[in-house]
Amino acid sequence: MSEPDRDHVIWHVRCHPDTAPDAYRHVLDLTAEYTPVVQPLPPTAFVAQLRGASKVFSEAPRRLAQRFQLRAVALYGVRVHVGVAPTWSTAATASAHPGPDGLLFLPDHRAVEGFLHPLPVDALHGIGPAQATTLRRFGLHTVGALAAMPEDVVCRLLGGRQGRLMRERARGIDPRTITAHRMPESTSAHTAFTRDETDAATVRAAVLDLVVTVGERIRRREQVARKVTLTVGLAGGASVTRTRALPAASGHTEDLRSAAYRILDGMALQRARIRRLILTAEDLTAAEAGPGTQMSLDPEREARLRIEPVIDRLNARWGHPVVRPAGAYRHAS
Repeated sequence: MSEPDRDHVIWHVRCHPDTAPDAYRHVLDLTAEYTPVVQPLPPTAFVAQLRGASKVFSEAPRRLAQRFQLRAVALYGVRVHVGVAPTWSTAATASAHPGPDGLLFLPDHRAVEGFLHPLPVDALHGIGPAQATTLRRFGLHTVGALAAMPEDVVCRLLGGRQGRLMRERARGIDPRTITAHRMPESTSAHTAFTRDETDAATVRAAVLDLVVTVGERIRRREQVARKVTLTVGLAGGASVTRTRALPAASGHTEDLRSAAYRILDGMALQRARIRRLILTAEDLTAAEAGPGTQMSLDPEREARLRIEPVIDRLNARWGHPVVRPAGAYRHAS
């Protein structure tokens, strides 16, 4: 079975119905690591257009979606169903009827037909109960039967516009484009320890990992942050949150790290038992000239900023935080 054009793959993602708004936002942020074209469908779903993601990550579309599912559970505890298909409506129908692993991948037109045609007609994405009742009354019980019916007949049954629309979707046709959500004003990354953590060096290294993740994400979006917020979850359920403004809006790992470490040091948590960490970059705005273009008088800093795009590309391919700036390690202890 052949795969679809790797530059034209649509994900329709459904989070568990009980997913909290904050967790839903975290999963949206996670999707932005794979593509900037994400359209939220609140309260718990969204659709994304992936163009070139498989080439960037060097993974097939199905494997890429599986990686996304695993990261959503590991990072935020959110289980998602994902439909992967060439069109929006087919992907949405697939995400409502996934396989045992919560994923349904439809790589080509033959797979789309094989999936859609046996389904009951009311399983087609976008069809309403009254429409389904009308179709069944005239003997159209499956999506395949609807797809095979002449257009003029379906239009007489459902009305001109709706008849054409539902018949096209039954045949796997959906020309709708995805409208990218405006760039978010904040983005966050989260980690949880497997046990209560008291080692300061381990906590500091975990904060650095979050900084690398958040920094790469906002640079990819061509944004900069004005503030950094660190939340430390403690044993017993309590948490401590502090925010620090950056001297100048920035998307550089070095600047975000400096602010995060100052927050952590100011919390004085030497004897605390730490359960989780959340790092948030706030007051995000567009980077007018792109990260790293403003010159400083520090040659070492300029060298680190020049290598930053290279590190971003390596991390995008192999995952976070495979490569971190050498300067980051020097300040991590």
